[in-house]
Amino acid sequence: MVTVEDRSKRVLESRLKIESPFELDETLCLYSPQDNVEALKHPRISEWLDYIQNDYEPELTEAEHRILLFMPCTKTKPYPFSSEHIAINQRLLDEGFRPLHRTYLPQELQARLDPQFSPEVLNLSPLADGRGTVVHRMVISEPMAVVPYEHIVTFAGKPSPAVAYDDPGLFENRGNAVSPWRADSTATRTSAMRWKWGDEERRHYVVMHNEMARILANVVARIGRHYTDVISWVAPGLTHRSFVLARSERAAHNVATSRMVEAKRLELVGANDHLPAEHHIECLPRPDHCKHAIKRLSRRLRIDIPKATAIYARGGSNATPLALPELLDVLVKRLVGDYVSERRKAHDGTTAENRG
Repeated sequence: MVTVEDRSKRVLESRLKIESPFELDETLCLYSPQDNVEALKHPRISEWLDYIQNDYEPELTEAEHRILLFMPCTKTKPYPFSSEHIAINQRLLDEGFRPLHRTYLPQELQARLDPQFSPEVLNLSPLADGRGTVVHRMVISEPMAVVPYEHIVTFAGKPSPAVAYDDPGLFENRGNAVSPWRADSTATRTSAMRWKWGDEERRHYVVMHNEMARILANVVARIGRHYTDVISWVAPGLTHRSFVLARSERAAHNVATSRMVEAKRLELVGANDHLPAEHHIECLPRPDHCKHAIKRLSRRLRIDIPKATAIYARGGSNATPLALPELLDVLVKRLVGDYVSERRKAHDGTTAENRG
């Protein structure tokens, strides 16, 4: 029998993921798909979802190209203090991007930052490269769908839930994304440390997945007109990528289109299914980028491909592969390289027409 005390042990683990001076809200510890769906009605989450869909407006800066860059949420809160975001943000700084405003995480966190990194990695404002491009960072996160960097700590004069939650509950492959103390749990234990999802876990996963995708699409549909490009930098194989992709894109990214529940297939709907093709969120890195990055990693470390693949799987900076230099090259090229998207061309054409 699994008791409430088992949840208490997990809460202790969750507390370690929240960096001081922030504190965990124990009611926002979401360990299963059922917890996630239930959280949609949590006062702090429902208020956030209403705000981000209906009231949030980005603070815009004049720029030739504005890029909306979605980044993944992390187990460490606040996100910019995670090893993954630090690696990504430091690379952008190294490429000449600079924050537009003096908006930082608390000084206590700055004091604990490894001195090899610039204090600017903890700046929450948009980044400009001085060549006409501004990058506005947001985070794809369950249960909040979208978290603009500038509202990681506060929003609408209130503390943001983005620095107070823990949600490993949609990551089935970890083997512990379950809440066996719940009455509606159908998970079965397969070993001392691992569990297998049952029908209710799979059913609630689909509900939560599709709701996160719908809200993500709502946000992009409402504010996307301000940007020449909308890009997601999300790890292959993880739920965040599935939130983004349309059904027609999934095969190319090796992402499932449905989940089997009680002998029925329930469709997984991504944000791009809700958006017109010309406003799709571009999903990077692509599978071909990942294969090429493994080859380059092999050459850099002078190891064979199997060993490089193992290192790649563990990720860079103790994070996902998104933090590896070989993949960050892809992101940088997309943001500042000579590649020009069809959307950017269309945007420039529209701007010329308006001027005329």
